[in-house]
Amino acid sequence: MNSPATTSSIPTAPSFPWLRVAPGFLLVLLLLLLFRETATAMVNIWVRSETFTHAFLVPPIVIWLIWRRSERLALTPAKPSLWALLPVAAACLLWVLGELASVNAATQFALVALIVLVVPTVYGWAVARELTFPLLFLFFAVPVGEFLVPQMMEWTADFTVAALQLSGIPVYREGLQFVIPSGNWSVVEACSGVRYLIASFMVGTLFGYLNFNSAKRRWLFVLVSLGVPVLANWLRAYLIVMIGHLSGNTLAAGVDHIIYGWVFFGIVIGVMFLVGARWAEPEAPLPTLAARAGVVSPSAAAYWVSAAAVSVLLVATLAGVWKLNQPSGTVPSLVMPGGANGWVGGAPPTQASGDWVPGFQNTSATAHQTYRSPGKGDAPVSLWVGYYRDQSYTRKLVTSTNALVEVVPEPTWVQAVAGGAQADTASGKVAVRTAILRGSAAPGAAATPRLRVWQFYWVGGQLTTSDARAKLRLALMKLSGQGDDGAVVLLYTPMADDKQTSEPDSLLADFSRDNLGAVVAALNATRATGAKR
Repeated sequence: MNSPATTSSIPTAPSFPWLRVAPGFLLVLLLLLLFRETATAMVNIWVRSETFTHAFLVPPIVIWLIWRRSERLALTPAKPSLWALLPVAAACLLWVLGELASVNAATQFALVALIVLVVPTVYGWAVARELTFPLLFLFFAVPVGEFLVPQMMEWTADFTVAALQLSGIPVYREGLQFVIPSGNWSVVEACSGVRYLIASFMVGTLFGYLNFNSAKRRWLFVLVSLGVPVLANWLRAYLIVMIGHLSGNTLAAGVDHIIYGWVFFGIVIGVMFLVGARWAEPEAPLPTLAARAGVVSPSAAAYWVSAAAVSVLLVATLAGVWKLNQPSGTVPSLVMPGGANGWVGGAPPTQASGDWVPGFQNTSATAHQTYRSPGKGDAPVSLWVGYYRDQSYTRKLVTSTNALVEVVPEPTWVQAVAGGAQADTASGKVAVRTAILRGSAAPGAAATPRLRVWQFYWVGGQLTTSDARAKLRLALMKLSGQGDDGAVVLLYTPMADDKQTSEPDSLLADFSRDNLGAVVAALNATRATGAKR
C-alpha cells in the first residue's frame, strides 16, 4: 500500500478566478442601467419584429460560449488596459451622434460595442483575444438589416419575372407589381428574404465557429450561409407564383405562401448544415499549464480602477447628451413662396391627385400648394413640405416609417417605380429621388391616377437625397448647438396614362430651376426663427 508521501499528483488546470469577474459584471449592469432606454428599444424591436426574434437567443449563446472557454481563460493572463479607453470613447461618440440624430441602429450598435469593450478595458487584450468570437457574436443582438429590404425586394422581383418568362408565362411588370394570366402578384417586404438572410448568417456563423478550426473554412461557410438564403428566397418566390398559377390560385395564397417559404427555407438550411458537417474539424487542444507559468496577475484593485474609469466616461457622455437634447421650445412658422419666373402659386390640388397625402408622420409644420405657369401649358406642379424641429425617436425626419405612401393594410396609393435624377437649381445641379405613384381608380374612371414625384431632404440649408448624410448632418448640427431643423420637400405632377415620364420630369425640372432656390430661402428663414441662443 502506497503512503501519502509517495502518491503521484496530476496537474490540473487552475480554476478561473470568478471573484475578479465582479468589476466587469457590475460595469455591464451599470451600462444597461445608464443606457436602459437604448437597451429597451433594442428588446422592443426583438419583440415586435419577426425578422429579429432570433436576437433573444444571442445573450444566452454568448454566455455559453464564454463558459466553454473557462479553462482557457484560466490560463490567460489578465491585465487591465487603460488604452482601451480610446475605443470606449469612440463608442461613446457614436452613441452621442446616434442619440442626437435619433438613429436606433447607431445607439444600439454603440451600446453593444461598449459591453464588448468592457473585456479589454477591465481584463486586458489577451482575454479579449481569447473571447474574440463570443464578443463579436454579441453584435447579432443589434437589430440591423432592414435597410436591405428595398434592394432585396427588387432582386426578388427581377429573378421571379425572369424565371416566369423562361417558363413561357407572359408577364407585365411595373415596379414590384407584376401581372400574369392567372392573376396579380406583388413583392412585399416579407418576400424580400431579409429575415432568412439574417437568420442564416447568425446560425451559419455559429456553426462554422463550432465545427471548424481553420479561418479559411469558417469564412467559406459564412459566405455560403449568406449566399444560400438569397438564392433560396428567389427560388421560393418563383415556386410560390408557379404553384398559385398552376393551381388556379387555390394554393400558395394568403398565409400559405409564408408557411411554404419557411418550410422550404428550413430544408435548404438543413441541407447546408449536413454538407458542412462532412468537413468538420476536431476542437483545438487545451494549452498546457506552462502557458500560465511566470505570469503575475495584477491586484484586484486594478480591475476596479479600470471599471471606475469607464463609469466616469459613461456618466459624462449621458450628461453631455442631456444638455444638447434640450428642446428649443419654438414652433416653426412655415410660409412657402408665391412663385417666381412666371409661376403662380395657389391652393393645394383638388383634382384626383388631391387625395394623396405623403406618409411623413409627426411633422412640426407642413405647407402644401400648387403652382401653374401659363407659359408651360398651365400644367400643375404641387409642392408639399414637411418640417421637423426638436426631433426625437417619436418625431424625426429620416426614418423607415416615413415614406411617400403611408404603410397601411389597404393603401389608396402605391409606389410603382423608384429611381433618381438630377435637378437644376439657381446654385447648380442637385440629386433628386424620383417615383411614380399609382392610385386606385375611381368607379367609372377612364384611367388610373398616376403621379410623378421628386423628393429632397433639406437639412441645415442644404439639399440631399441621402438618408445617411441627412442623419449625420442633423447630428453634427445638434452637437454644435445649431438645432436640428430639417424638412422633406416633395414636388409632384399628374401623369398621363401612357406611362411616359419625360414630359412630367421636364415640367418638374423647369419648376425646380425657377423656384427651388426660393423654397430653400423660405426654409432657411423658418430655421432662423427657431435658432438656439
